[in-house]
Amino acid sequence: MNHLGLVIKREYLTKVRNKAFIVMTILSPIIFMALFALVGYLSQINNSKERTIAVLDESGKLASVFENKENLTFVRLDDMTLDEAKQQVEDNGDYGLLHIENYPELSEIAKSIKFYSEDSPSLTLIASLENRLEKEMTDLRLQQNGVDIEKLRASETRIDIVQESFLGEKSSKIDNVVKLAFGGFAGYMLFMFIIIYGNMIMRSVIEEKTSRIIEVIISSVKPMQLLMGKIIGTSLAGITQFAIWVVLGGGLMLIVSAIFGIDMSEMQSQQEVMEQAVEASGGAFNMQTLMNAIFNLPLVNLMIAFILFFIGGYLLYSSLYAAIGAAVDNETDTQQFLMPILIPLILAVYVGVFTVIEDPHGTVSTVFSFIPFTSPVVMLMRIPFDVPLWQQLVSLVLLFATFMFTVWFAAKIYRVGILMYGKKPSYKELFKWLKY
Repeated sequence: MNHLGLVIKREYLTKVRNKAFIVMTILSPIIFMALFALVGYLSQINNSKERTIAVLDESGKLASVFENKENLTFVRLDDMTLDEAKQQVEDNGDYGLLHIENYPELSEIAKSIKFYSEDSPSLTLIASLENRLEKEMTDLRLQQNGVDIEKLRASETRIDIVQESFLGEKSSKIDNVVKLAFGGFAGYMLFMFIIIYGNMIMRSVIEEKTSRIIEVIISSVKPMQLLMGKIIGTSLAGITQFAIWVVLGGGLMLIVSAIFGIDMSEMQSQQEVMEQAVEASGGAFNMQTLMNAIFNLPLVNLMIAFILFFIGGYLLYSSLYAAIGAAVDNETDTQQFLMPILIPLILAVYVGVFTVIEDPHGTVSTVFSFIPFTSPVVMLMRIPFDVPLWQQLVSLVLLFATFMFTVWFAAKIYRVGILMYGKKPSYKELFKWLKY
């Protein structure tokens, strides 16, 4: 393996010195930050828009529930018909008109409420109006039935079940949300890294094959060394590019936020998404609870496992991408071979999302976390839920053993395929190459 280091160095330097690589490494964070600034700016414009809603309450029972907010003003209309109210709203340029008809029964009033506007109203605004009206009308109906609202409010009991293991380890509902967020992020990162840089390895092999440079290289380097060198060299180039993106992107985000005055709190942040998820499950959310949930994670285990499974999964799939590149003459011919590679990755994501969330230690989740082609994604999503160490070790051993077998398998195809030109290989043809 004395030439492996030279191949890795050559592959790495070839990638990082490529003009397209340099340009995209610099431009990608800039483009992303430009989009971020645009979205933030447009979001602020939308959130700062002043809206006035006229309320025509013919029943006289509901108009009082509408209180003015920062950018939302309610104007009560009295002693006018619906047509007059519509005309006044149009003349004033108000956002819309909420019309509440008068009926003897509250149930009939609820069915007749209408909102008039020139354009389609905001979904969040309509939901907010519905929530206010539903709460008030529910209270009115309870009062009609002789229910004391104050006593009813005082009798409400909130249940927040304390979760604790048999060993005394406490957790909360938000802990599960954090675990799912980390597992989903880890699986998504691996999936995207494989797709982006696996294709880079495949294109590299195709380019060298079509330019006939490979014929010179192969005369002094064994196919196995060349294959491993390409995989490792391209991986290092990918890591370099990713690190630059993180550093440059983080710096640009701070600069953009400061220059354009973008208020992150007005955008749909991850914290808000997490808050909605927790509240939907009946839990309470605050930053301290979130921090406790993060510190409750097996952070050391997660970091080590993330690195090992990330490397193992990437090397496994990269060897297959390299074999495909050696088997074809152009990217058009790769389509028939890419689908069998992508199917396990897509399956891993779906298994992780739909089974790990529901039952991280169930049969399906456990089995797929041992299968090498799905374990990098599924196991990374399971580990936050305290997977036994022996299962992680077994999964890693199977993953790297499969990688070694896959490299041998790919090298067999690579050894023959890199010198084959002008013929579209079939699966039958590839099977023959394995016997050479």
